[in-house]
Amino acid sequence: MSGATPRPLRADAARNRARLLDAATEVFTTRGVDVPTEEIARAAGVGVGTLFRHFPTKEALLEAVVVRRLETITDRTARLAAEHPPAEAFHACFRLVVEQSAGKQEFTRALAEAGVDVHASLRESSGLMRAQLAGLLTAAQQAGAVRPDLGLPELVALLVGTGAATEQLAADPAARERVFEVVLTGLRPH
Repeated sequence: MSGATPRPLRADAARNRARLLDAATEVFTTRGVDVPTEEIARAAGVGVGTLFRHFPTKEALLEAVVVRRLETITDRTARLAAEHPPAEAFHACFRLVVEQSAGKQEFTRALAEAGVDVHASLRESSGLMRAQLAGLLTAAQQAGAVRPDLGLPELVALLVGTGAATEQLAADPAARERVFEVVLTGLRPH
């Protein structure tokens, strides 16, 4: 993404952009990243020209979806931390991050294959998310809800691994829930 400050969008343009991102998120997550842009525009209820005015390439659209998803997770994580006790906030955030990671690996792989520097695109959002995770982890550890020997690198690895495991079990909600139970039980102090 460019470093230039974007101009504020007119209300109708902002609505179209939001609808495009909503539709693209849904379509990319459920059908994969190979879906033609025309289908995304149709799902958003706009013309393909409108899509390309907002996102000049399919990769720019996919990149915006990934950035928006991470920003949404970051916002929801901040609310969880502010509104719930540490243990509850930590466990809810763990579930949120895992559940919202569906398709992320495919998205980032497609962007990397297209030559997009995904890490640069997500640097700011990722840094904020990592800081929030660190805060939630520390608070949950101080509350005695999470084992004290768990560090942020291990937490991030567990989030990635749990996301991959639950994605494999997408058709079996009970099995997905068992994965969460096993991992969250393992995070408790012994």
